[in-house]
Amino acid sequence: MEKTYKLGDSVIMKKPHACKTNEWVITRVGVDIKIKCRHCGREIMMDRLEFERKLKKVIGDQSE
Repeated sequence: MEKTYKLGDSVIMKKPHACKTNEWVITRVGVDIKIKCRHCGREIMMDRLEFERKLKKVIGDQSE
């Protein structure tokens, strides 16, 4: 069963970013997923399998 993610969904990752937060926002969805740190604004891109391994929880749509 494949999970679906939407643009603007907030997600919690298993390990924190260097800025000490683990809350991110999804900015691109496809084969690769791009996420943006809510605290410092850094963006990273990873493939869907790696994203699903590192994902802890999907919070949902929380527009800024």
